[in-house]
Amino acid sequence: MKASISASQLAAGGFRGDTGLRYQPYWWDEAPRASEDIPVPKKCDVAIVGSGFTGLSAANTLLDNGSGAVVFDRDVPGFGASTRNGGQIGSGNQKFRVKTLIAMRGEAKAVAMIREGTAMLDYIDRLVASENIDCDFRRCGRFRGAIRPEHYDAMARDMDDLKRIAGVESFMVPRSEQASEIASDAFCGGSVLPQDASLHPGLYHAGLLARVNAKGGRVIGNAAVLEIAREPGGFRLLTARGETRARNVIIATNGYTDALVPELKRRIVPVGSGLIATGEIPQSTLDRLLPKSRVYGNTNRVFYYFRVAPAARRIIWGGRVGRLAAANSPRAYGHLAEDMLRVFPEIGDVPVTHAWSGLIGYTYDEIPHLGRTAAGLHYALGYCGTGVSRATYFGHKIALQVLGRKDGRTAFDDLTFPAFPAHPIAKRAVPFVETWYRLRDATNL
Repeated sequence: MKASISASQLAAGGFRGDTGLRYQPYWWDEAPRASEDIPVPKKCDVAIVGSGFTGLSAANTLLDNGSGAVVFDRDVPGFGASTRNGGQIGSGNQKFRVKTLIAMRGEAKAVAMIREGTAMLDYIDRLVASENIDCDFRRCGRFRGAIRPEHYDAMARDMDDLKRIAGVESFMVPRSEQASEIASDAFCGGSVLPQDASLHPGLYHAGLLARVNAKGGRVIGNAAVLEIAREPGGFRLLTARGETRARNVIIATNGYTDALVPELKRRIVPVGSGLIATGEIPQSTLDRLLPKSRVYGNTNRVFYYFRVAPAARRIIWGGRVGRLAAANSPRAYGHLAEDMLRVFPEIGDVPVTHAWSGLIGYTYDEIPHLGRTAAGLHYALGYCGTGVSRATYFGHKIALQVLGRKDGRTAFDDLTFPAFPAHPIAKRAVPFVETWYRLRDATNL
């Protein structure tokens, strides 16, 4: 019988021997990855590189509008970050405070972007309902805990601004009433966005994949796209399983963007994200710790996020992965257990059963982008860690843009997509920047 590692042992790093950890997403237990041996067609209307939420959403929209779509992935479909995230769904407005975004982009553009962020959340709600995707979608609301009193005050002002310019409903929870949302002394109150949502990302991806297949699309795994060349009438794609020709191409690789399109590689830095899943916790304990069963986060620069797994008595806890440790080593996830026990010290004896990581696609301006390269390739990527709603919505919109539809326009179309200065250095600097931010979080610098 395999040993099992407890949350306190994982946090302390003192466990020896077989930990019993499964180094794969918890979501795969209910929605395992599978790949069919699908041949590469000689030609197609639109070739999509990347089979995550962006690629499948784009394919779904194309098929609904009478266009063919073939999706290629270097691995098994859904192997990447779309089935490796925490399943939290927001409006995509969490990266900047309203006043900060206005200072960066001007009021008119900032308002348009924020309002479209709320449209992203509503779109995924409608899509799940209209396509009848069984993925435990729920408008559970989000509680964001303030680490310091000044964070609480800043959030309150920002929530007022969101209400004023975009009609986003929210309410503040002072520390004196915090137990109604979370039984922890780790926060100085917090904010609640009651319309934010959650889902099971593995089942959501499987549902999207099934709809694409049912509508006549093809999703081809283990078929890395090795080269894309412009030619009269479209593009030639060389894949690991053969060639195809397409009138249009969509790049939907986000954190897995590589040298296939150098213009995009310079604009995306992959950032590691790690998650752990606990074993089962008594329902009475969960009801006391998380009485509203929302999705949760905090206000640190290097933030963590967590939730209860759907239809299970487990906590899913995420944050940045320990990049200096191997992804299949307990050392890569000890800091996640440590953060979890700072919030819930009473669950130290609960086992941790799963640990996994994925890659987030970060842009230099921390804003997602969609558009068209100089060579005519369409793209949608750079979700900066809030990708469930953004990826689904951007996939839909970039597909409409490929079709030349006016309703494909977004508030993000005319934004300059900056490259990272000294991209190779920026990529290598990620773990060191994270360490610096952790120090600042700990010392209030």
